[in-house]
Parts: sequence; structure tokens; C-alpha cells
Amino acid sequence: MATDKTEPLHFRRIDPTRNMARFYSLSLQPTLFGELSLVRNWGRIGTEGRGMIETFSAPAEAEKARRRMERIKHRKGYRETE
Repeated sequence: MATDKTEPLHFRRIDPTRNMARFYSLSLQPTLFGELSLVRNWGRIGTEGRGMIETFSAPAEAEKARRRMERIKHRKGYRETE
């Protein structure tokens, strides 16, 4: 797991038997208004994928949401890439 909370996390889940090749990334980014956004991107490897942005007023809330999504992805079989 990454130790720096500002670095984006990148995950992959590849299962050739199920024709599955997915990516997922999480990053925390500051907003212009002093808040913190959790930026999530996901999709099939080789595509642009989809994305979602959640904004939090407290940095602790954003970090908690990031850790929660990280745990969920690990449980679903995603592994961190470098």
C-alpha cells in the first residue's frame, strides 16, 4: 500500500478465464475552495473509462472515504500497481 496520502493509487484486476481486465484509481485533490475531492476512475484496461468526484469539507472525511474504497477494491480482487 502507498504511504503518501497525496499519491494516486492504481489498481488492476485481471482474470483471463473471465475475460476481465479492469483498472481503478483513487486520488485526493484539493479544490479552489479549500475542500478535498476524492477522484475515482475505473474501466476496462485500454479504455478511457468512467469517473466520479466526491468533495468533502474535512480532509479526515476524504481520507476515510479513500481508505474505505481501497478496502472494497482489495476485497473484490483488485491489486495495487506501481
